[in-house]
Amino acid sequence: MNVTPRKRTVASCTVLALALGAGTTACGGQDSHPLSARPYDAARQVAFNAPPSGTKADPDKPLVVTAKGKDGRITDVTAVDTAGRYLAGELSANGARWRSTGPLAAGTRYTVRVSTENGGGAPGVRTLTFETASPKRLLGVELGPKTGTYGVGQPITAELSRPVATKADRAAVERSLKVTSTPEVEGAWHWVDDKKLHYRPKQYWPAGASVEVHSTLDGVKVGDRLYGGPTKPLELTIGDRVEAITDASTHQMTVKRNGEVIKTMPVTTGKPGFSTRNGVKVVLGKEYFVRMRGTSIGIPVGSAESYDLPVYYATRVTWSGEYVHAAPWSVGSQGYANVSHGCTGMSTGNAAWFFKTVREGDIVKVVNSLGARMDPFGNGFGDWNLEWDEWRSGSALLEGTRDGGSAADGARLRPRV
Repeated sequence: MNVTPRKRTVASCTVLALALGAGTTACGGQDSHPLSARPYDAARQVAFNAPPSGTKADPDKPLVVTAKGKDGRITDVTAVDTAGRYLAGELSANGARWRSTGPLAAGTRYTVRVSTENGGGAPGVRTLTFETASPKRLLGVELGPKTGTYGVGQPITAELSRPVATKADRAAVERSLKVTSTPEVEGAWHWVDDKKLHYRPKQYWPAGASVEVHSTLDGVKVGDRLYGGPTKPLELTIGDRVEAITDASTHQMTVKRNGEVIKTMPVTTGKPGFSTRNGVKVVLGKEYFVRMRGTSIGIPVGSAESYDLPVYYATRVTWSGEYVHAAPWSVGSQGYANVSHGCTGMSTGNAAWFFKTVREGDIVKVVNSLGARMDPFGNGFGDWNLEWDEWRSGSALLEGTRDGGSAADGARLRPRV
C-alpha cells in the first residue's frame, strides 16, 4: 500500500513495515505524542502482507512491526482492541523489531500506536487500525446460578460448551471470568472437570453482599483455533447468614441467623446403614411435595427397608435425594434416635417453619454422624468441605501470576537483552 508523504520540517524519517499473517482493513491517522506537540508521521510507507480484498487478518498470526532505515528505531508499540484488551509484545534491544507475544483476539478491531525516533532523537508516531476475522470455533460459557438472592454458601458456576484440558488453556479461561463483590472478599475458581468451574470465597459470602460476574472471554484465544464467545453476565444479592447445624448424636438442629440462634428443633437423621452425610451442604431448592420411594436409593420393593411415602415441606440438599423434610411418622424418635434413611426428619410444623425460613445457598451442616463426608462435587454443593489451600490448588492460575497493575502496564514493551 502506498502512502503519499505529507510536508514536514524533519528531514529524515523512519520507515515502518507492519507484517500480519493476513491483512488489515484500514490504516492511517496521526496521533499526538507526549514528548512533542508535532511529532512527525513515522511511516511514509506501511507494507501489509495483504489478503484478498474484503478479508480480515488471521488472529492466529502474530503482529510484527519493523523499523526500516539505518537511523530510526521503534521506542514503543501499544495495540488495543475495541474491548480495551491490550496485546502483549516484545521489542528487540536495538528497537528494530516488535512482535506480539500474546494471541490476537478474534472478531475485533485493533488500534496500533507505534512511536519512533530518528537518528537525531526526533520523535515520530503512527496509528494504524485493522480487523481480525471472526472465530470458526467458539467456546461458550454459561454462568450460574440465575440472577437473584441467595444464601452465604452459594457457589458461582461456569459451564463450558467444550472441554478445556490443558493448564495454559484453562488459565486463559480463568483469567477472563471476573467476579467482583461489595464488600470485597478473597475468592478463587476451582476446576471441577474439563467443562465446569466453581467459584467461592475463602469464607462464606458476607451477608448483604452484592456479587457481579462477567466474562471477557469473547474473542480471546483459548486453544487451537478455539476462541471465547459472548457470555451473559450475572448479578447476585446475598441474604442473611442462615446456618442450620444438625448434631446427629444429640438429635437436635440449631438454626442461626447472622450468628444468633433463632430456633432449636428435635430431629432424626440416618440410621445405621443409611447414616446422613457429615459436612457442609448448601440448600439446592425447596419442594412443597415429594413422593419418596426406597427404590431411588437402591432399596428393592418388598424388602424390610422398602418405603413409598408422600413428603411435605422438603428442602433439598443433595441431588441424590437428601432432604430436610416433614416426617410425622417419626415424631416419637425425633430428639432421641436416628431412624431415617438418610434425610433429616422433623415435625410438620418445624419443617414448614424451616421451609419458609431458608433459601437457596443457605448452609445446612451435619456433625457427629456415622456417615461419610459430603463429596465436594457431583451431588450438590459440597464446595465448603475443601480447605482453602486445597480449593486454591484447583485453580489454573498460580499465586503470583494474578494480574497486577493496569492492563496497559501488563502489555507494555519488554525489551529483550
